[in-house]
This record gives sequence, C-alpha cells and structure tokens, in this order.
Amino acid sequence: MEGHCLCGAIRVILLEPKQAVELCHCDMCRRWGGAFYSALSGKDYRIDGEDKLGVYRSSDWATRDFCTVCGSHIGYSFLPAGTRSFLAGLFDDAHDLPIEKEIFVDEKPRWCDLSGNHPCQTGAEVIAEAEAAGYSFD
Repeated sequence: MEGHCLCGAIRVILLEPKQAVELCHCDMCRRWGGAFYSALSGKDYRIDGEDKLGVYRSSDWATRDFCTVCGSHIGYSFLPAGTRSFLAGLFDDAHDLPIEKEIFVDEKPRWCDLSGNHPCQTGAEVIAEAEAAGYSFD
C-alpha cells in the first residue's frame, strides 16, 4: 500500500499492511492532528523522501514525523518497542478499512464520537496493558 504527504515529497510504502485502523484520542494526538490519530501499520515499510522528514520528540517514549515541505503529519514511533505507524489518511487504499479499536477514549471529545462495534480502551487500560508487557512511562 502506498501513500504520500500533501505535496508528494514523502512517499510511504507499507508492506503487508494491517487491514484495520487504530484510533488514538490522547491529548497529544488530538493537539498534533486536530482530532484523533488514525494509525496504520504494516509488517515493514519504506520511506522515499526521507531527507524531507522532520522528527519531533513529543515525549520520553515517542517521536512524531512530519514533512518539512508541506507540514503534513506522517507517522508516530513508539520508541520502547521500536514500532512505527503512519497516518491512515496518507493512503488512498485505506479509505474502506474498519476501525480495529479506539484508545484513550476517556480523553476523546464528544464531537469525535464514532459509530461501530469495536473495542475501546481508556488511557489507564492502555498504560496498564503496556506496563504488563514490560514498558515504562516514567
């Protein structure tokens, strides 16, 4: 699956992409993108135009990427696990993907209520799950 930023300077190629999108409603993601972060990941990826990729360290455990030409948000890296996801909106072929789950729903504004029957987790549930897997947020 291929996607690109608004100006096309950065292209992302996802290999074996997940067939569902995860939504994050945490305060940081909302401030970063204006609503929620719609995450799409795959088994592997390639980025063309990496010289135009800016990186912002948003916390001790995460970075967020953006295009330095047009400002489009590109992706999110969870540093402790070494995982990376990309904005689903970059990919035309992602339009029909279902929602896998919503996280940090306790921080979600009412105007972001979405329909569908999918799992939802509060921030405390997400953090507890990550800590049980051995990750720390101190």
